[in-house]
Amino acid sequence: MAKTLRVNETPLVLYCLRRADDALILGHRLSEWCGHAPMMEEDMALANMALDLIGQARSLYTYAGQVEGEGHTEDDFAYWRDERGYRNALLVEQENDDFARTIMRQFLYASFADLYWQAMVKSKDETLAAVAAKSEKEMAYHVRHTAEWVIRLGDGTDESHERIAKALEYCWPFTGELFEADESEKGLVAEGIAADLSSLRDQWRTNVKAVLDEATLTMPQDGWMQKGGRSGRHSEYLGHLLTELQHVQHTVPGAVW
Repeated sequence: MAKTLRVNETPLVLYCLRRADDALILGHRLSEWCGHAPMMEEDMALANMALDLIGQARSLYTYAGQVEGEGHTEDDFAYWRDERGYRNALLVEQENDDFARTIMRQFLYASFADLYWQAMVKSKDETLAAVAAKSEKEMAYHVRHTAEWVIRLGDGTDESHERIAKALEYCWPFTGELFEADESEKGLVAEGIAADLSSLRDQWRTNVKAVLDEATLTMPQDGWMQKGGRSGRHSEYLGHLLTELQHVQHTVPGAVW
């Protein structure tokens, strides 16, 4: 087996990897529903959303490799980093559990990502701005689709309301990390390359609350928030996910489609 990939994490490389890792890990989580969703139409919808996210990840990994200049490809970043090398937010790696949690996780993330990519369209980095222009359209659909489900479940039966309310309670403490930025990222904000995440939080809360209100759900109070994913400290779920995601490459190194 090849050694774990070591990455030269310059600020821009790290920035690309964080967004790419979010997309890849969440895309993989959604792909786990393939063949198991509540209805055929939703099976297809979740699979298509997974493809959107994996497409975003591929673009960002490719650009990270170009910026790093070490010859690393999108497959290298996806398959040959260990758990501590991943920089995704903790929210996206949480297990699917039931359909309600999957929908709530996707709704909260997509509501953030839609605003994020809207802001990134104005990036001075032409490659990131181009990725943003495509990704924003995709995430706008993710928001619409999952918001409809949140409302349907929240304002539905007693059981569906209870399940989506529990999903909201579970997912909420992971949302604070989405808006965190370290010093390297703040430097990119100052250069006009990265979006100022703190400036997105109020609009995100407003957008999320509007949907939760219609779903007869109460927005949780902000309190202690989970964090660590951006610096490589993850929950117990990521290691298991990577074992599955990386299995073929680690079993047959260099395998291609």
